[in-house]
Amino acid sequence: MQNAITEVLAGRLVESVSGGGRLDLRLAGGVTVRVAHEFRFAAPSFAAPEEVGHFFPALTVQPSAPLLALVGRTVDTALITLAGGLELGFAGGGALSVPPHAQLAPWSVLTAGGVACAGLPGGEVRWEERAAEQPAGPGTVRGRE
Repeated sequence: MQNAITEVLAGRLVESVSGGGRLDLRLAGGVTVRVAHEFRFAAPSFAAPEEVGHFFPALTVQPSAPLLALVGRTVDTALITLAGGLELGFAGGGALSVPPHAQLAPWSVLTAGGVACAGLPGGEVRWEERAAEQPAGPGTVRGRE
């Protein structure tokens, strides 16, 4: 289930990139990847970077030129790490890495129907399908905007 995220994100076109107190990557089909804590972006990749940016959305994010260049590209790879981080690779170059956080929910993937998947504090990953099968309680992820 860890890497079912590939089915949700891979092949989707990046339609817009926005900053502020968080980073939002809006993808085709009404899907948004939201990053609420620190992340790194490397171009063309982490394996052979020409440029690496380390961002802290809590301090506000002004998307850099390499981040804005993602518009029009597709998500090539998507992976939830064993530690609960999120890693995305983009066709034509670019890699986004969001590490897990001990106390904050650093990332989420939202669909038109709400949260599909979220990285929670401590590296836990929660899928909406699981939350719907259980009564609502502490730690249950609900759709947020």
